[in-house]
Formats: sequence, C-alpha cells, structure tokens
Amino acid sequence: MIAATTRLPGIEVVPETDALLWTRGDRASFAVLFDRHAEAVWNHAYRLTASWSLAEDLTSATFLAAWHRRSDITLVHDSALPWLYTVAGNLARTEFRRVGRFRRAVLRLPLPDAVPDHAEGVASSVDGGRRLSRVLAVVRTMPKAEREAVELCLLGELSTAAAAEVLGIAEVTVRSRISRARSRLRDELTEEDQ
Repeated sequence: MIAATTRLPGIEVVPETDALLWTRGDRASFAVLFDRHAEAVWNHAYRLTASWSLAEDLTSATFLAAWHRRSDITLVHDSALPWLYTVAGNLARTEFRRVGRFRRAVLRLPLPDAVPDHAEGVASSVDGGRRLSRVLAVVRTMPKAEREAVELCLLGELSTAAAAEVLGIAEVTVRSRISRARSRLRDELTEEDQ
C-alpha cells in the first residue's frame, strides 16, 4: 500500500491518512487514494462478480462515484476503503439487477422466424441446377415413350391418369414407363456420382 507523505526539508516524514487526503478533496489527493485502494477495490469487485472485465468496470465506477460524492463520504477509522467496498457492492448489485432485467426482457421477445443463410440458398440452387441438368441429359437419352411419361408426370407434375389421357394409353402403362425411367435415372446418376 502506498502512503502519501508530506515532505518538508528537515522535518520527519509523516504518512497522510485517508481522512486528511479526503478532506483536501483535490485531484492529487484523490489520485493518492486511488493508488492506495484501487487494487483492493478491484479484488473485492472480482470476488463479487467473478469477472475480470466487470471488476474493472466496477472499480472505475466506484472511484467515479467517490469523486462525485467526495463531500458525502463516511470514513471508518480514517479509512475510505469500507465506503469504497460498499459502493462497489451496491454497483455490483445494480449491475446484476440490470442484467437480470435484460435477460427477462429478451426471453419475453417473440423469436423471429429463422432466416436461411443466403449463401446456403445460392449453393443449393447451384447444386440443384447441376443435378437438374444431369437429370435432363439422362431423360433426353431415354426411349420416346419413357421420356414422354417422365416429362408429363415427373417434370410436369401431371397425375398418371391425366398423362394416360394425354398420351391415349392406359394408366398402368404410364406407371410402368415411369418406373423404368426412374430405375434408369437412378442407375445413370449413381454411376456419375461415383
């Protein structure tokens, strides 16, 4: 702990008490009080919060409050430390209440719908476009009957009954052609993926 002293030539050096420094109330005296007690106040704030950064903030706020209220301070046994500890404790409780109110307010907020990442959409579109190009290339190589069934039912999203009516064939025949086409697509695309 650093003790402030009055230095006069030929006179014994006497450490200045917190009470004397506080009574002066000037910046230099307050700087001596800060140097004397800042570490102890920080340690106290750290024990209250278990956070280095919050202890730093509370120490700063404690000494700021002390400077603004320097005429209201109550010294205990000529020491400012108990009063500084009290201020740090009050500030820590105020901070905990503020954080608690903030958390409760956040929990009351309705959760927004998740917004998909734009990059994922672009990548998905590119991959989907490549896959569709590969599917269409395979469809073009199919026999005409299968190609027509695929184009109407799988690509055009018509029901098998509607496709049968358009093609003038039985619905069972359309289903059979789609089944063969799917098998061919699966085989062709699986070979390309390997």
